[in-house]
Amino acid sequence: MKERAGIQSVEVGFGLLDVLSKSAGPLMLRDLAGAAGMSAAKAHRYLVSFQRLQLVVQDIPSTRYDLGPASLKLGLACLSRMDAVKLARERVLALGEEIGHTLALAVWGNRGPTIVHWEESPQAVTVNLRLGDVMPLLSSATGRCFAAYLSKEAITPLLKEEIARAHRQKRGDVPVTLTQAREMLDEVRQRGAARVVDTLLPGIVAFCAPVFDSDGHIELGIVALGPAGTFDPHWGGAVDRPLRAAARRLSADLGHLG
Repeated sequence: MKERAGIQSVEVGFGLLDVLSKSAGPLMLRDLAGAAGMSAAKAHRYLVSFQRLQLVVQDIPSTRYDLGPASLKLGLACLSRMDAVKLARERVLALGEEIGHTLALAVWGNRGPTIVHWEESPQAVTVNLRLGDVMPLLSSATGRCFAAYLSKEAITPLLKEEIARAHRQKRGDVPVTLTQAREMLDEVRQRGAARVVDTLLPGIVAFCAPVFDSDGHIELGIVALGPAGTFDPHWGGAVDRPLRAAARRLSADLGHLG
């Protein structure tokens, strides 16, 4: 397919805005130009136009450049129109082809982490899960992922209920004290994902990676699951690594700086 014609100067100038969006703060002209791969004189001409459009502002005392109010308006407008689940649904098919296992999307509902999308792989194993199912916090990768990143106020009452239930059922595969639960959630945050092996469903391994919004709040979880015989359960392995990478990319697209 023939590439459509565009305006090259717009694409070149955007390089300056891209550098500013990724920098830790305002930049001197020479540093900004160098990072964008252009001469200071060329960068200055673009910056003059960007200042007129309020895409860029310059602090006179320091002479440093930074993103302006028009850039903020564009970013906020984009974020307000973003649908995290829609974006995730568009991407899970390619991720599923890469890892070769079933994927699901979950969001926090009024009763807990809820499955809202299901993408089965050709070699999917039969599991007793459906759209709308609410996942437990202690025994599911999905629940552990959300519990690790939501506020203690929201999570603690639910954790106490599940811990009491685990006591009654004499389970040995989930935390049975609040201290144990919090240690488990600390590990989820350290790993950047949650994992269960033969815990919620017999013979099934699952990972769940968090997706964050621009404010750093968990927006959804991307879940991968499959049979223990063919599913790589290792941290940094063939499932965990691409799953977390996909979650990081989606978080970045939602405005999360990470």
